[in-house]
Amino acid sequence: MGFLVPVTLFGWIPFVILLFILLPPRRAVIAAFLLAWLFLPMAGYGVKGLPDYTKMSATTFGVLIGAALFDTDRLLQWRPKWIDIPMLLWCTSPMVSSYVNGFGLYDGCAEIVRQFIIWGLPYIIGRIYFNDLESLRELAIGIFIGGLIYVPFCWFEVRFSPQLHKWIYGFRQHSFIQNVRDGGYRPMVFMQHGLMVGMWMGMTTLIGLWLWRSKTIQKVWDIPMYLLMPAMLLTVYLCKSKYAVLLLATGIGALYLTKLVRTKALLVCLLLVPLTYTMLRATGAVTGEGMISLAAQVFGEERAASLGMRINNENLLAQRAMEKPFFGWGAWGGARVQGENGKDLITDSLWIITLGKYGWVGLLGLMGTLLLPMILVIRDWRVELWQHPLVGPVVVLAMVCALYMFDHLMNGMVNPIFMLAAGAVGSAHFVFPRMARRATPRQMVQARPVFGAQPRPA
Repeated sequence: MGFLVPVTLFGWIPFVILLFILLPPRRAVIAAFLLAWLFLPMAGYGVKGLPDYTKMSATTFGVLIGAALFDTDRLLQWRPKWIDIPMLLWCTSPMVSSYVNGFGLYDGCAEIVRQFIIWGLPYIIGRIYFNDLESLRELAIGIFIGGLIYVPFCWFEVRFSPQLHKWIYGFRQHSFIQNVRDGGYRPMVFMQHGLMVGMWMGMTTLIGLWLWRSKTIQKVWDIPMYLLMPAMLLTVYLCKSKYAVLLLATGIGALYLTKLVRTKALLVCLLLVPLTYTMLRATGAVTGEGMISLAAQVFGEERAASLGMRINNENLLAQRAMEKPFFGWGAWGGARVQGENGKDLITDSLWIITLGKYGWVGLLGLMGTLLLPMILVIRDWRVELWQHPLVGPVVVLAMVCALYMFDHLMNGMVNPIFMLAAGAVGSAHFVFPRMARRATPRQMVQARPVFGAQPRPA
């Protein structure tokens, strides 16, 4: 590793504190998370008894320190609500799994701390700092701009291969060969894998499209959205992640069809897919052969072979997980399965990893955390308001959280920016009375000063 790795990682907490000095607290949070996620190295330093010190743990700790120093009242006013139960379940399920598997209190506490730093802290920061419609609008625009910033870097690596991380930080963050696709390259930039970049660009493009459609924004940096969005869509295609393209198309189709037919039934069915899929796959009712055949017809034999390896591995891992279905095998490899070569099977999908480690209790906590924002939007907001400039950001951030759960059906890469969004949408549920959320579009226009005002703590 190059000398910039320790310089940037250990210098990040002071930099985040400086952001709190120079910027309003909310913008400091957005800048800290986005800059870290987009540009810091994919590296970590071991800390005894704690998770590795990485760019995201540095960011969350830096934000908490900055908030404690410069925004203490906001930090102390936050109170947990019932919507935080899925996150609580997700973060504490490792303790139960550790206990029932006889690994002891220390192991359980260590896993809780790890889970809380990776998932819980970004979620709580989202709950604290983005708790009115104007702040959710600011968060959505910030995430979209994060996607725009990555466009030239993605184009560069598509042309010259994934090199930026190696040139700047002195090492490759992942296997080079896995990012050679379709006669070219898919970019990694400063993220863990090309698939993560594809997902990031797909979701930021979805956010941009809906913000544009809802007239939340019309220009960025004085460039009209009708020029920016084709560049974003092209970048998603160039990332060469077919699943990211599929999720983008799913999000666009679900939002626009819901608005067109003015019924939420389509989205309710969509939210049932992760639970239904995992139950059928875990019990062996669906072996995945049909998915492999379909992939061969649509995407070709190479992609079908890759999917087939994942599906077949998951079948064996699911059988092992179902030996302890409720609380799993814990975090010490009990859920692993060895192949014919004596090596552990590769596990790509977070759902099967979670089911094996923490059982259905942990998996339901994960799904509840990521699907609840969209459930709240379905419950709270009339479809006629979904393209209102103030409500559009809430809707699209909730959709991104749901699609993030869909991504975990195939992949297992964590993006804390989406956890900020999950916490933010949850806070929006408590900000305004039900009457306001059920207002007509005309009433929303008249009430904009009220809806945008600083609410009571969420």
